[in-house]
Amino acid sequence: MARYLVQIIIVGAQVVGRAFARAVRQEMAASKAAAEARGQAGRHPAATNINGMSLQEARQILNVTKLNTKEIQQNYEHLFKVNDKSVGGSFYLQSKVVRAKERLDEELKIEEMDQARKEQTKQPET
Repeated sequence: MARYLVQIIIVGAQVVGRAFARAVRQEMAASKAAAEARGQAGRHPAATNINGMSLQEARQILNVTKLNTKEIQQNYEHLFKVNDKSVGGSFYLQSKVVRAKERLDEELKIEEMDQARKEQTKQPET
């Protein structure tokens, strides 16, 4: 009787161990896929790591579809004033607006550098 009980416990432990190992492998694969998707969503993951905000999130916060300096600045100023604590706004939302502008400014700077590199490579050296 004790022998059967030990065998049942061993088989049960093996089943649970295999299921746990399979779940860990699936979670690692899902995590890897999510990391790759985040890397593709924001073209420059380094900029995302600087302030912790993706390009998509920054665009949503400032309500811009294209990286247009004038539109970004206009929306930033409006949202910053509206969320000012002295007029009953939220400091948290105001800080999100600031971070979103910083992220978009960083993206604009990266695009300008990429553009300058492209122009440099197009110009024939004389």
